[in-house]
Amino acid sequence: MDTGAPITTVPVELARPYNIHIGHGCLASLGERLLQLGYKAGTKVLAVSNPVVAEHYGQTLSQSLQQAGFNLELLVVDAGEEHKTPATVARIHDGAYAMGLERGSLMVALGGGIVGDMTGFAAATWLRGIAVVQVPTTVLAMVDAAIGGKTGVNHPGGKNLIGAFHQPRMVLMDPATLATLPLKEVRAGMAEVIKYGVICDPLLFEQLEDRQRLDDLDTIGAPLLQQILKRSAAAKARIVANDEREGNLRAILNYGHTLGHVVETLTGYSQYLHGEAVAIGMRAAGVLSLQLGLWSEADQQRQVNLLQRCGLPIQAPELEASAVREAMLHDKKVRDGRVRFVLPSAIGQVVIRDDINLDEAIKALQATSQAA
Repeated sequence: MDTGAPITTVPVELARPYNIHIGHGCLASLGERLLQLGYKAGTKVLAVSNPVVAEHYGQTLSQSLQQAGFNLELLVVDAGEEHKTPATVARIHDGAYAMGLERGSLMVALGGGIVGDMTGFAAATWLRGIAVVQVPTTVLAMVDAAIGGKTGVNHPGGKNLIGAFHQPRMVLMDPATLATLPLKEVRAGMAEVIKYGVICDPLLFEQLEDRQRLDDLDTIGAPLLQQILKRSAAAKARIVANDEREGNLRAILNYGHTLGHVVETLTGYSQYLHGEAVAIGMRAAGVLSLQLGLWSEADQQRQVNLLQRCGLPIQAPELEASAVREAMLHDKKVRDGRVRFVLPSAIGQVVIRDDINLDEAIKALQATSQAA
């Protein structure tokens, strides 16, 4: 899917700024871009990927880096949610040790959000922190996980409870890598795109509404895909620049995630992709906003309609109220024993609340176990 468009660059304005580059075929330019960042030929680079992505794009990455003179090793790890654990990070650490990575060395994450999170965490904790470059190959990772420096792994008690903030030196998004992405993964990534529309970008939301179907890349179309990646990246870059470590504003990026993580945790990370669980969480957050009188039935229906056009699940499984409560209380966003909820008040606007009765939240999630 060649967009015919030049490479777009979105800056992330932090104390140590970095750029997000978006463009069809730009994976082949990775080596040259690292040289432009100041890395020298001979620098040791440990690239981490999963078997499927490595098979399709490992050679392109390897050729780009080797032609630029980098000393490269490609480590392939399993990357399902069940593998997003300290044990897999230890494998990456073992690879770093075997290669003799130094403080001036580099890790590169080639894959989806799980590979990006684990590689970023490994980089953050190797020699107390070495550089990492994110090369996302899924819609979800491109619009969300690869940007902003959140890294980590799951704990049996909850998602992403073990981690660190570690900003990348660069993010390189090549839409060409989405050509081999399974349809289910495309749909899951679109949940995060809809999230941006609800929390801060009503124009993006309206652009999505102009499409009768949003369930695969062909129906989305190259021009809209380029807009999706650019607007989503720019939205997250603005939010991260204003709140790098989630003191307040950045919490809006968790829209749909608090209750979505409950669904993931209580189904053992095996029944839903992350984006699918977020879709359920977004619908539940909308129901909770309706219960509290924060937004309208019309806006809730607009949200549900878009989720359905993406082919996303919006019906939660049957979950025990006590288990839901326990999972919420162990969420990493809990402050002083209070669960923080991001709730929509209009398309393009949300509020953060920590005064919600958990019984109301449980009721909202349970309500989504019924069909829309």
